[in-house]
Amino acid sequence: MAKSIVGNCDLLISDQERKPLKDIERSLNKKYGKYLWARFNKAVRDFELVEEGDSIAVAISGGKDSLLLAKLFQEMQKHRISNFNLHFIAMDPGFNSVNLDMLKENCDYLNIPVKIFKSDIFKIVDKIAADYPCYMCARMRRGALYSKAQELGCNKLALGHHFDDVIETTLLNVFYAGTFKTMLPKLKSKNFKGLELIRPMYYIHEEDIIRFTLNSGINPMNCGCIVAAKKTSSKRREIKGLIKELKKTNENIGNAILKATQNVNLDGLLGWKFNGQSHSFLDYYTDKVDQDIVED
Repeated sequence: MAKSIVGNCDLLISDQERKPLKDIERSLNKKYGKYLWARFNKAVRDFELVEEGDSIAVAISGGKDSLLLAKLFQEMQKHRISNFNLHFIAMDPGFNSVNLDMLKENCDYLNIPVKIFKSDIFKIVDKIAADYPCYMCARMRRGALYSKAQELGCNKLALGHHFDDVIETTLLNVFYAGTFKTMLPKLKSKNFKGLELIRPMYYIHEEDIIRFTLNSGINPMNCGCIVAAKKTSSKRREIKGLIKELKKTNENIGNAILKATQNVNLDGLLGWKFNGQSHSFLDYYTDKVDQDIVED
């Protein structure tokens, strides 16, 4: 089995035959139950991501994360954990024919009834943000997915972001944006009324997704971007490499980063924002007491 990196995209290459679909589906709550199925359900419960009567659009990019997300939702529906409807949607932003065929073939084999719709996002991004396209592309793709979900009558849009995406985004914000902010498990859309974005793979680690994908013999599509192939930012790769180094001395570093986002102490911050309004510790300084030194 092999894993190579192309730009910012993970390209997984399995050296074994693709397993029968029934074995792939069974492995979700058997062989990988502790790492995939249990963590998926824990995020759904912890953050109240799925409710009775929901109509959920599951976004399929064709990559390893979204293919797993689709199968986990199908497994959840199979076990009748909640009564909800599913729509699997995939946007073709201008893929080349090889990647588009791979997306269709993987979805067919995995029994994911995907609805593919076209857009010209790659062409647009190449014109307006060719040097650093990923941020603009992500925003435009998100908008297109929201629009399609709304068209289908859905109230939720599910994306395949996982645990590593969360902690990497947290550090990216600290080191490069100068803000302490993380990727939330759910958000209400500002521009598409009645729609909510959810991330049910919030607790699932990328290494476990890779193991499942390779052992299943699935060859997912990479990001398929024809713009980023020309020039792409390496900041996320830098952060991923930093976390890998830190794990050598602290294997729980990822959990510590996530815990920090749940344990923010406003008493120890110089400033913060809430509902778009900025606050300074000076505004509350008269109420502050020295907690750093404990005296008898």
